[in-house]
Amino acid sequence: MLSFLQYGLVLVNKNIHMIRYKTLIFSLVIFTLASCLSKKEVKSDTAGPALIYLTEGQEKSLKEFPIAVKFNGISEDSRCPEGVNCIWAGVAVAEIEIMEKSTKPVQLNLATMDMKERDYQKSANFNGYTITLQNVLPYPNAEQGTQGLKGSYKIAILVQKLGRN
Repeated sequence: MLSFLQYGLVLVNKNIHMIRYKTLIFSLVIFTLASCLSKKEVKSDTAGPALIYLTEGQEKSLKEFPIAVKFNGISEDSRCPEGVNCIWAGVAVAEIEIMEKSTKPVQLNLATMDMKERDYQKSANFNGYTITLQNVLPYPNAEQGTQGLKGSYKIAILVQKLGRN
């Protein structure tokens, strides 16, 4: 049997372990909460580039930035069809309408390549943003060329805040 003194020491020893256990749990909770808060702040401060996919006639409001983008269609598609040997690769020009909440819509014509002598540009700046045409699909084929593609075009554009990489 345990004497009164030994029993008291066992109880004190258990209480010390319980206090250490509670302190450890409390510290872990505090560190976890602090970590979550710091991650949220980083996400809200640094909105990175947004890659957006649009079909003809589709409009999207961006979550990352206070702007909306609409793909009106393809005004030119002279890309060399797949399976054909051409003198030059050709170009597709997408008509994109972009607006901020406080501005009127602005029409941008973005091409699949930069070519100053023909006034083609892949990127354009709008109110502190750079909008870049990344891709135009479907690609013309040897049988149809660009016939029948109207209404079925899809584009990918990259929207970036100026001054951020």
